Amino acid sequence: MHDIRFHAAIAELPAAEWDALRADANPFVSHAFLAALEQAGCVRPEWGWQAHHLGLYDDGRLLAAAPLYLKGNSHGEFVFDLSWASAWQRAGGEYYPKLLNAVPYSPVPGPRLLAGNDARTAFLQRTLVEAMRSEAARLGLSSVHANFLQEAELAAFGADWLARSDVQFHWHNRGYRHFPDFLAALNHKKRKNILRERSQVAASDLLIEWRSGDTLSHDEWRQVHALYEATFDAKGNHAALTAAFFRQLGTLGQTAQLALARHDQSIVAMALFVQSEHVLYGRYWGASVDVPGLHFELCYYRGIEHAIAQQLIRFEPGAQGEHKLARGFLPVRTHSRHCLLNPGFRAAVATALAREAEAVDAYAAELQHHSPYADHARR
Repeated sequence: MHDIRFHAAIAELPAAEWDALRADANPFVSHAFLAALEQAGCVRPEWGWQAHHLGLYDDGRLLAAAPLYLKGNSHGEFVFDLSWASAWQRAGGEYYPKLLNAVPYSPVPGPRLLAGNDARTAFLQRTLVEAMRSEAARLGLSSVHANFLQEAELAAFGADWLARSDVQFHWHNRGYRHFPDFLAALNHKKRKNILRERSQVAASDLLIEWRSGDTLSHDEWRQVHALYEATFDAKGNHAALTAAFFRQLGTLGQTAQLALARHDQSIVAMALFVQSEHVLYGRYWGASVDVPGLHFELCYYRGIEHAIAQQLIRFEPGAQGEHKLARGFLPVRTHSRHCLLNPGFRAAVATALAREAEAVDAYAAELQHHSPYADHARR
């Protein structure tokens, strides 16, 4: 009989054993990344996040695990369920807290059921799913949610878990030698537009550079965080990642990568990326200047250049953004699963999700007709 435990901090779980259970080296579910979020004050109950990580043990050894949180709201999740919460609360229910299997503030597909990669994996993944459901029932919660799952994990969720899908835009490296080689693969209109946007930045008085996070000074990280915070605040959003978290990212080797724009000695714009062995992930942008094309230059084109130079296989620039399609990023599906414990509530949401799924399928099919590549087979 396996020993199921829930932990109020990632520090309670053994780092080496946790990381060994990842099916791939996705940095967002690394013990160090999750620990940085908690230790730097990004995960806190007053912001709706309380760690409740799941560990499955055998004779004290960690066999499987899942990043898990008690959520007091739906902020920082990027799979939107506010209409569900409103409907359940109008019916007299308490939607929050709920259980969430995800990475805070990170709409990045990746492992959520950490169970190694051997003959026992499927069984252990199902055991984790059942443990999450049982814990929600024990605590009297409304629901359990698992966001941005890998396709290989979907089979672990039974038919009573509602399926939900969305679309992101990812860039795939087709063995490009350099940025002009990538441009050559695009149709004429898209190639011309990218060259025009890049020329606007080149004509400015800004110095653009690419830096690894472990080379930034304390003051440079301060400037980077100030840009992130001010840009979030200007859009009326809550800047949940603290300056301490940014600094901790800089201690995780080359995990953090940045495209920076300087005027004189000051950093006036930045794009922050997270990198694994094979994939680049675009995360945050901030700027104190308004220069045409600068956002696309830092967030997309410099990232593509870096991915080509490092021979990375993929560049995932973040959630949403149909405008990415014109810049070489192609649509991919993302997946989440949702267990609503009340049968009537589950049936009502299932009906709504069936309509939503039809709309998402139609949208994804339409996008396939708008490839930016000259030869659609390059997809």
